[in-house]
Amino acid sequence: MTAVTDRDRDHAGDRWDDGFIARSRNRAGRKGGPRGSGARAGDALIDDALLDAALLAGGLDDEAADGAGGRRDGADTEDDGGDEAIVRAVSGAGSDGGKAPAPPLSPEAQALRTRLDALRQLVGLSRTRLDGKTLAEAGRVLDEAAARRGLSPQHTVVAIAGATGSGKSTLFNSLAGVQISETGLRRPTTAAPIACSWSDGAAGLLDRLEIPGRLRRRPRETPEAEALRGMVLVDLPDLDSALGAHREHVDRVLALVDAVVWVVDPEKYADAVLHERYLRPLAGHAEVTFVVLNQVDRLPGDAADLVLDDLRRLLDDDGIALGEHGEPGATVLGLSALTGEGVGELRELLGQFTQEKGAATRRISADVDRAALRLRPLYVADGPSGPSGPEIGEAARAEFEDRLAEAVGAYAAGLAAERAWRRNAGKACGTPWLRLWRWYESRRAPRSLASLALMSAKGRGSGTAAAAPPEEEVTARQRVEQAVRTVADEAVVGLPDPWAQAVRETAVRGAERLPEALDELAVTLGAAVAVPGAKPPRPAWWPVAVLAQAAMTLVQIFGGLWLVGQIVGVLEPKLLPPVLFMVAGIVGGPLVEWTCSIAARGPARRYGQDAERRLRQAAAGCGRARVLEPVAAELLRYREVREQYAAVAAGGTKLSTTRQ
Repeated sequence: MTAVTDRDRDHAGDRWDDGFIARSRNRAGRKGGPRGSGARAGDALIDDALLDAALLAGGLDDEAADGAGGRRDGADTEDDGGDEAIVRAVSGAGSDGGKAPAPPLSPEAQALRTRLDALRQLVGLSRTRLDGKTLAEAGRVLDEAAARRGLSPQHTVVAIAGATGSGKSTLFNSLAGVQISETGLRRPTTAAPIACSWSDGAAGLLDRLEIPGRLRRRPRETPEAEALRGMVLVDLPDLDSALGAHREHVDRVLALVDAVVWVVDPEKYADAVLHERYLRPLAGHAEVTFVVLNQVDRLPGDAADLVLDDLRRLLDDDGIALGEHGEPGATVLGLSALTGEGVGELRELLGQFTQEKGAATRRISADVDRAALRLRPLYVADGPSGPSGPEIGEAARAEFEDRLAEAVGAYAAGLAAERAWRRNAGKACGTPWLRLWRWYESRRAPRSLASLALMSAKGRGSGTAAAAPPEEEVTARQRVEQAVRTVADEAVVGLPDPWAQAVRETAVRGAERLPEALDELAVTLGAAVAVPGAKPPRPAWWPVAVLAQAAMTLVQIFGGLWLVGQIVGVLEPKLLPPVLFMVAGIVGGPLVEWTCSIAARGPARRYGQDAERRLRQAAAGCGRARVLEPVAAELLRYREVREQYAAVAAGGTKLSTTRQ
């Protein structure tokens, strides 16, 4: 059975009207009265038709229509006392079309605006890291908040929701002061949302709720109705209706209204559908929630108080804060819409709630709280984190650089450079006879290890030699991959799963060409120190050592020639002096070479360390550019996102309210 249509209906003992019948009856009475002439009566008919068209188009409200009718007739209209109880149809829009200039923002509204801005930035920064379904709820909250803030802030939209037979339509009519929503024993009675507005200017809000003009009504004008000015009351179909379309109406409107009055009865106040599907998910909306136990007139004695206590217990189990002892939260009270018991108290609470004009802010803030709670696992991890958030520590950086240096062979290159420096020093400072022997050995064995190393280096430079052994390439690549995995695992400590995955993917992308880049470094920098043919720089004492070695050689030659001269009889035989000269040269040459080798240890070590450092720094720079810096940028993005989330969740504490 439909709740309300635009057709005329008569009920036994109760006249239902949409507002047009009354005006038609008044105008008919005026037309049947004395008229000055037939032309005047015809003009009145034309004016009546134009007036009806204006009313249907929403161009005039009822007061303007009645005034126009009075000016048309030029006589007092008939005052029918029964018309005061007739519901007047809302034409749909006030002069502002549902929108009004925004008043100065309250502190709560300013805090909400800050949170919404942070949520908008949070969604923007997260779109490339999270899927659209994950951010859909936050996007919906932003859209609905923007839509609500663009409409009249002077109105408060309150929905009356309940299960079948709870009496919500009866309560709706009782608050309006006249029967608007149809009531009856057959279920379901209410088929579509119907709205009652206590003031003009709510058309935009009703359009947002998709309530057609034929289902928009005005209450009876009474002194009690003045206290509810600014409220728009919406009667919803049954939330447990057997018809899916009815439940869809309920879910759609509940997501858009500013507050909800949940009507329960003594028989179904603990219904699982109500608590599990609606009250429990909306526990964070306690400040814009009224829970009304209807039909208390059916409970004898203190049974009503016992049921209310049990209802409060159920609400507490649902996580709904109760507005007791001056604390903000849901309002719970008992009433009887049929007898009027407690309806006045509810009307007073709704009037105070409406006059505060903060329901929309509290509702949107609760929506933001719920969205932030759902997004929390995506931005806040349960594990430990550093004081400034997840980051790559110095120990992790050092370990990463050590692994890259090991992969590029920096330590081996340093040792090779040290050996090359000492070998070059030995060649320069060694005895001529030893140097001659070494030259002979190199000529006799051209395929020695040193020559092979030299040829290999030249071949790699020209691209004609064979590549490195596959085992070495695989080992180096595995070392690099292990280093990347280790630093990524260190960086994602304390990160939620989506952002940890993003950091790992960034590290893997950066490491794709890292082994090849390290190979190029090994060729360009490592070959210069690893190849024996490359000559390192000479120290300052090198010429002195060479002169000393030359002097020792000359002493040997001089002693030998002196001895030969004595043997052939050219010189006077004195065996001791030439022998001493020869012994001095023979002993002095190796002594000079040994002294030079001792002196060369320090410079050779420093030279090898410098070569290792240069190769290590080059490998570390390559690793930083390809892995560490992208990972650090991803962590910085996460810190920015976490700051925005902190701003969104910072207002999670309940806003203050004056209602109790």
